[in-house]
Amino acid sequence: MYHKTLSYRIFSIFNNIFLSVVAVVCLLPLFHLLMVSLSSASAANGGLVTFWPVGFTLEAYSITFENENFISSLWVSLQRTVLGTTFAMLITSLAAYALSKETRDFRARKVYMWYFVITMLFSGGMIPNYILILKLGLMDTLLALILPVTVSVYNLILLLNFFRTVPRELEEAAFMDGAGHFRTFISIYLPVSMPALATISLFTMVMHWNAYFDGLIYIKETARLPLASFLQTIIVQADMTRFDPTVVQKLSQRTIRASQIFIGSLPILIAYPFLQRYFVKGIVIGAVKE
Repeated sequence: MYHKTLSYRIFSIFNNIFLSVVAVVCLLPLFHLLMVSLSSASAANGGLVTFWPVGFTLEAYSITFENENFISSLWVSLQRTVLGTTFAMLITSLAAYALSKETRDFRARKVYMWYFVITMLFSGGMIPNYILILKLGLMDTLLALILPVTVSVYNLILLLNFFRTVPRELEEAAFMDGAGHFRTFISIYLPVSMPALATISLFTMVMHWNAYFDGLIYIKETARLPLASFLQTIIVQADMTRFDPTVVQKLSQRTIRASQIFIGSLPILIAYPFLQRYFVKGIVIGAVKE
């Protein structure tokens, strides 16, 4: 029987208090942003909004959803995140399965492993990547945002290490029943690797949803910009020309920007709780071995 000591209980209490304070500190800026987006233009411009809306109004959200450029950029980001995560998980998991084998089963394992590791240390650079996308005719297309970042070597190593923790007896039993590598991969490895797959999926989703720089480089048409790139132009560059000027004059730019940032943060905030329970387990187990 395990008995908690007094010191352990005291530590747990202070630890829970500390983590609760950290959680509140992390959530307060987002909550303040929501309150600003729900406040009137005069209150937002005057800095009167703290953690409660002043002059409650939904005009900022109404204007945001009436903006065709915002809706199109939101749709592009959704497509990019879904397709990019799907392609990345498919290719990464297949490569990790092959590289998780012993050298006696896959003789070229070390060659391919070094090939992937070298790409973590050296890259072609922004200009060669731009020329490559241009020559392939991928400018202003969704593939220009997905293909260059399909394989993350960090995620690949994390997943192959998780695959190496799968008992070899399960694989041998599948082979004895007549299963091939693809059947073993689908029926054995994927079901028992849900923590690692969920963790890598979360990493990939967040990366695709928040990426903005590649959209500014490869996408020229405003209607094809992903949401993060669109928000960068109107928030960081303060370019409000993509809105109706008569509407912008009536409202505060601060409330419009706050509403768009909050909407842009919602998908990840909604998806994270469903994947969080796998997160720690996937990181720890995937980092145990090489």
